[in-house]
Amino acid sequence: MTTRKTTTKAQARPARAKAGDRTALPLPDAPFHGKIGKTYKESKQEWPALPKAPKGAPNVVIILLDDVGFGQVSTFGGPVPTPCLEKLAASGLRYNRFHTTAICGPSRAALITGRNHHNCGSGFLAEWATGFPSYNCMLPQSTATIGRLLKDNGYNTSWFGKNHNTPDWESSVVGPFDRWPTGLGFDYFYGFVGGETHQYYPVLFENTKPVEPDRSPEEGYHFMTDMTDRAIGWLRYSKAVNPDKPVLLYFAPGAAHAPHHAPKAWREKFKGQFDQGWDQVREETYQRQLKLGVIPKGTANTPRPEWVKPWDELSADERRLYARFMENFAGYLSFADHECGRLLDAVEALPDADNTLVFYIVGDNGASSEGGFTGTVNEVMNLNGIPSNLEDNLKRIDDIGAPDTEPHYPLGWAWAGNAPFQWVKQVASHFGGSRNPMVVSWPAKIRDKGGIRSHFTHLIDIVPTILDVASIPAPKTVNGIKQKRMDGVSIAATFKSKNAKPVRERQYFEIFSNRAIYDKGWIACAQHTFPWRQDFAPGNWDKDRWELYNLDEDYSENTDLAARFPRKLAALQKTFEQECRKYGVYPMDDRGAERLSIPKPPSGGADPKRRQFTYYPGAVRLAETAAPNTKNRSHRIDVSIAREGDGVLLAEGGQSAGFVLYVKDGKPCYHYNFFELERTSIESGRPLPKGKSKVSFEFRYDGGGGGKGGEAVLFVNDKVVGRKRIERTVAGRFGIDTFGVGCDTGSPVCNAYRPPFAFSGEIEKVDIVLGDPGLSEDEERAMQARFHAGINY
Repeated sequence: MTTRKTTTKAQARPARAKAGDRTALPLPDAPFHGKIGKTYKESKQEWPALPKAPKGAPNVVIILLDDVGFGQVSTFGGPVPTPCLEKLAASGLRYNRFHTTAICGPSRAALITGRNHHNCGSGFLAEWATGFPSYNCMLPQSTATIGRLLKDNGYNTSWFGKNHNTPDWESSVVGPFDRWPTGLGFDYFYGFVGGETHQYYPVLFENTKPVEPDRSPEEGYHFMTDMTDRAIGWLRYSKAVNPDKPVLLYFAPGAAHAPHHAPKAWREKFKGQFDQGWDQVREETYQRQLKLGVIPKGTANTPRPEWVKPWDELSADERRLYARFMENFAGYLSFADHECGRLLDAVEALPDADNTLVFYIVGDNGASSEGGFTGTVNEVMNLNGIPSNLEDNLKRIDDIGAPDTEPHYPLGWAWAGNAPFQWVKQVASHFGGSRNPMVVSWPAKIRDKGGIRSHFTHLIDIVPTILDVASIPAPKTVNGIKQKRMDGVSIAATFKSKNAKPVRERQYFEIFSNRAIYDKGWIACAQHTFPWRQDFAPGNWDKDRWELYNLDEDYSENTDLAARFPRKLAALQKTFEQECRKYGVYPMDDRGAERLSIPKPPSGGADPKRRQFTYYPGAVRLAETAAPNTKNRSHRIDVSIAREGDGVLLAEGGQSAGFVLYVKDGKPCYHYNFFELERTSIESGRPLPKGKSKVSFEFRYDGGGGGKGGEAVLFVNDKVVGRKRIERTVAGRFGIDTFGVGCDTGSPVCNAYRPPFAFSGEIEKVDIVLGDPGLSEDEERAMQARFHAGINY
């Protein structure tokens, strides 16, 4: 009875909306004003009017880069040339007090909903999700996205590039698709799902369908160019079909998030340009920032922290390697700006280009320190708690940025890239984590070309601003669901004048228990966890040292005033407590790897205790978290073959780490890739028999902790054809590639073939059995939790 009554109300709300009322979405069907007689001769037809945007509503383009610090792009004084961003800034405005949440997924949720990240269920990343409303990473229906709001008000809407707002467990090709871009109100999506992807071998989806790149890296493929081409094509097609219909284009490159994949010509442009090291590069950046006016006169360049080693204390090999890492990153970031420039050129060619509002947001958080102290050519290995070493990295120095590497620079470059601020990505307590450049252009409305705006602003302000300038109200209901009020405010007043009144006088920050509260020019903050130590969960939140800064006098948070003004600090701490309760920040959680191991909702609502799985041909692009977890346990794989052939039978993971069962030259083979440090292959000495057969693999795990070894056995028709020992296995995650039957999509697990190496025969099915039959299900889960407790992500 309750469900039936609720449905009736939900259906009735839009129908009661008055003509022109946009507070209930979707807009109601237009009434018929024609005439219906007995025949068409005495009748008058009228087509139903479709939703139409308010007159004068602008096109909207949102560009959001990834993992770029305040002091990295030349437009804000950084060492990496970004001429396309500079051109846009010359015709628009630079915002030098714009803020993010300090990490990817939460920032993106805040951007597209206009709500604080906890208030839209995205307190941290989906991979770390827990079953609390603020941390389950399942965008609620009460926080409809800008895609939904503009689509229902007569816009064409699209999303290109990174989507880190679909939970892991909902990212398989069978859905549910409610929290995919197309389920969130975007008409079209082309990109990847998750925190990152390989730029040469991306895990791609078009809407909800998996797709493959149209050419190989050797043939010149790079995802940054591909997504730009797609976005330009969509934009032109939309305007060709209906030039009067405004568009929303959300363009979210994976750049410059790791893996840092710069085309060779681009990384070679920067050869020798970072040999002076991170101390000097940061100081040079600081001086340029002062000269450009993007930081106020008198701003201090905060000193190097103890966790960054002085450049002149590094060995010659370290300096040579670390400079190369930065050359590669600079090439990647500059190349990304070039591709964004191609998109902006297409925007400039539109017939209504002047009425196009562009937000170019330089990073969803500060520069990333997740490469650790030494940098790496296999960042997934680092995220699994296995550090790179100088000797191994030096062997690959000439390949850094190439398709067979997955690089991330050392943390010293992240510190330099956040000049003049303290700290880095994830550390929401300080501006090195949360202050990012933004450029806004709107030729029809912005007159102060090249101006600088120093208003305190935040990602949550973008949606209210778009609604404001388009004359669209924030809806009270969407699909009958009452909407939470917007947490952001419009910043449109700043488009007209640098002397506009403050638009935002209070904002809280919290990521991973690093936290801060801004209020009318003051900020109190407490740093709690370390981005490069996911195994470090100190607890004892009450023992954190709080700092206090007067931002009106101290732009870079250089002089801690906590000891001088204890009452002010106490008052701000009280305000922070109020904001936490208002926006759902609690419960705070500083666990890293242990939090990763918390069971997530099973894919498709399956039984979380399930141990037996059967897959059929066509089961591809299954996210690692939605696939059978073969790690840290015994398991068996049986592939029933109807007709022999060559190619991949089953693969999971990719170049960084993973396993594959394949047939080459008629002979079955199992290959295990342990972060490219150790590779184990077991090959049958004989080819498969003609017709039907069964290829099986069994792993007999040693136990005794996570990432241990075991005996690997290969069978054909239940007869042993090969046996080897695998000494070390991946305890955490294989990385950014996926699970699939019949082909190896993305980067190759094994170098013996080129992907996708689709099986040329016929597979009937694949059966997988997990776990040691001697353990109960509860014992098995307890063992898994212990395995993950010490893993560093």
